[in-house]
Amino acid sequence: MPEVEFGARKIFFMLFLMLGPIKILVPFVAMTGNCDRRFRHRMARRAILFSAAALAIAGLLGRTMLENFEISLPVLAMTGGIILFLVALQTVLQQSASMPVRSNETDKPPDLKLALTPLAFPTIVTPYGVAAVIVFATLAGGRQAEGLTVTTIVLLILALDWVAMLFAETILSWIGTLLQVLAVVLGVTQAALGLQIILHSFSMIKW
Repeated sequence: MPEVEFGARKIFFMLFLMLGPIKILVPFVAMTGNCDRRFRHRMARRAILFSAAALAIAGLLGRTMLENFEISLPVLAMTGGIILFLVALQTVLQQSASMPVRSNETDKPPDLKLALTPLAFPTIVTPYGVAAVIVFATLAGGRQAEGLTVTTIVLLILALDWVAMLFAETILSWIGTLLQVLAVVLGVTQAALGLQIILHSFSMIKW
């Protein structure tokens, strides 16, 4: 069986755009713009806890299902490449349609139930982010080191999401435009990386 190596750096890069803070800032500010600091902290904390639980459950269940179907590693790698490319393409194309930051129109604070949906899912835990976590967890297989690497990266990105939400208004006011440019640059790089993985997976499949 051929080896499929993504490496910690590539895994972090892929998951950062799928689960990372760039796409969270505007929705979080729009949702909590009129709320006090304590409420925003509670909302952020709950959303991260819900997100971590959802990713853990999805990773375990998805890995079990894929292993039961005995899907080969090259096919899994190709799946990851396709997901990577499509998400990157969507990210680049959606930049021109980005919505401006808007605060809540009423003075009534939003319910903390919003921390589960739409904040945790699908804003933080995107469907394609779940798919990527499942693929990486399955590729890690029973290798403890690789599994620990994937887990650590996911937790690190969720920690970055939490910090970003705590300082969302400040971040957007200072480098909001720069973040949009960065998202495009990351998206183009990610699309190229996705295509590279797809081509590499084709070469590994025995026809």
